[in-house]
Amino acid sequence: MPRGKRLDPAIFNLPVEEMRRGYYSDKYFVRAREVLVADGHHPQVLMQVFGKADAYLGGVDEAIAILKLCSWDDLTVHALYDGEEVKPWETLMTIEGPYDAFAHLETLYLGVLAHRTRVMTNTRWVVDAAKPKDVLFFPARHDHWTLQSGDGYAAQVAGAIGVSTDAQASWWRGEGIGTVPHGLIAAYGGDTVLATRKFAEYMPDHVKLISLVDFDNDSVGASLGVARALGERLYGVRLDTSETLVDKSIIPEAGRPAPTGVTAQLVRNVRRALDAEGFRHVKIIVSGGFTVEKIRVFEGEGVPVDGYGVGSSLYRGRFDFTADVVMVEGRPCAKVGREYRPNPRLERVE
Repeated sequence: MPRGKRLDPAIFNLPVEEMRRGYYSDKYFVRAREVLVADGHHPQVLMQVFGKADAYLGGVDEAIAILKLCSWDDLTVHALYDGEEVKPWETLMTIEGPYDAFAHLETLYLGVLAHRTRVMTNTRWVVDAAKPKDVLFFPARHDHWTLQSGDGYAAQVAGAIGVSTDAQASWWRGEGIGTVPHGLIAAYGGDTVLATRKFAEYMPDHVKLISLVDFDNDSVGASLGVARALGERLYGVRLDTSETLVDKSIIPEAGRPAPTGVTAQLVRNVRRALDAEGFRHVKIIVSGGFTVEKIRVFEGEGVPVDGYGVGSSLYRGRFDFTADVVMVEGRPCAKVGREYRPNPRLERVE
């Protein structure tokens, strides 16, 4: 996302009236605002927002949208952009205006920053570890469905080349991508080749045909089967062996402890078998428990992977944000240790 371009607040479909009345806000912020309004006290403050960890920012435009749609007229906001890197304690946003105008919104803008930054940062780390290989964003099943649109956007800004649901791709008017799933294979009696052929028959040509090949725990055999049946129509195979199983091709050479799940040797076995029969065009996508650490190991060892499908690990970790009033009526007034830290990288939000 280039500097100077922000998302239209309308895209977030916010429940503005509920937000304005504090329905989603911590009660003490709501009551603080009620006290100020009842007392006719409208102090001009400077609120400073910062995080406590190295991160790639997500949710900035969403946080700005909350302010714009709920209480904008009397505010002056400066902020960084989605996707920008920040250091611990670096100021990423300032909000200036009468405190009673936005006190009740703090829970909301900090919450979206925390969640989207977690997704943005974890995805960016995975993308950097996998370069120049593709990363597919596959964590939809690991969190609430209402989070999908913003999370997919965060992943796209972070460098993921594909998301798994249309909702995740909605903010840039894209669509989800996917593979021939285990459920479809089961529906065709466990026949991976038949299920893949049916998928190719009924899906339009622009849909990349990627088949899961671990249904029978024989990734080499299934990969060759679908490659022979589909030829050039087959874009790739996806290795997704369970972390509790040792693939059939590994068993003869397995040591102790047995190498379960998707291993470097399994990828090499599949690549070797495909290449031997002239299917060099078939790409290998791996998934199932991949973390940034495991990707770094694979890339360090030169494992012939063409792309990584990453899911649950993109939601791990905490990236919390804090907001403090640091100036009141133009004079320093902050909690001890939270003095104002100007940041020349901030830009005025129009």
